[in-house]
Amino acid sequence: MATAKHLTAQDIADIQARLKQGEYQHHIAADYSLNQGRISEINTGKRRGGSPPSAQTALF
Repeated sequence: MATAKHLTAQDIADIQARLKQGEYQHHIAADYSLNQGRISEINTGKRRGGSPPSAQTALF
């Protein structure tokens, strides 16, 4: 299974566009061989490809 570290900036942009269109996270995850949780993290801003979450998006 791939990890979010292996996603390119273009992959992230494509995932975000698909999410904005209302596509189900588990469908997107299957296309990228990811866990649905990784797509959720991209959706909420907790994960942005290979970079760690920024302090602004961290939940306390």
